Amino acid sequence: MSEAGLDAQVRAADPDRWLSSRFVSDPQARADLIALYAFEAELMAIPTRVTQPLLAEMRYAWWREQLDGVWAGSARKGHPVLEAMTDLVGRHGLDRAPFYALIKAHIGRVHGDPHDLEAFYVGPMQAAVHLLAGAGHAGTVVEAGRLWGLQQVGRATEATPLRPLANQALRALPAAGFPAVAHACLSARPRSDAARRIRLLWSILTGRV
Repeated sequence: MSEAGLDAQVRAADPDRWLSSRFVSDPQARADLIALYAFEAELMAIPTRVTQPLLAEMRYAWWREQLDGVWAGSARKGHPVLEAMTDLVGRHGLDRAPFYALIKAHIGRVHGDPHDLEAFYVGPMQAAVHLLAGAGHAGTVVEAGRLWGLQQVGRATEATPLRPLANQALRALPAAGFPAVAHACLSARPRSDAARRIRLLWSILTGRV
């Protein structure tokens, strides 16, 4: 799968974050972001491919083992997502803990555990911001990640009070990092692609979600 293939994978699996990535002007930074989202798309797809929790857990265990190679700089050859992840981890020095936490949360979900907002939404958003704006901005996106997560799991009432807190914290985020959080402005309600693009553009221009 080429870089274009990863882009198409994310566009199909995660259209809101794919739309946000269109506002990253640097081609390499956008490709890095897409690689990160493609990794998450692979994890999200596992429960749709197997019906037994134990089989899903085995697949997640495989991904966890592959991450050891990613952080060791030895990607599994021929696997485009792992190769892309190995490259970006090496260049950006990402912390591995959020990725292991994400896999652990996915395993919990297949066994019926509640959504772990920190693992599913906050950690990945922090990693995405690291890719675009460098280290040191993890704390600025915690509330935005929780806001995004609550909206995604249908807890919009709980999300509403977080919006002003998220926007206050995001004032400290460099503009280069904002496409990694802009999708938090989008609700889970169905809207046209054009409407979502306009909403994202407003978010990018104002620095608010």
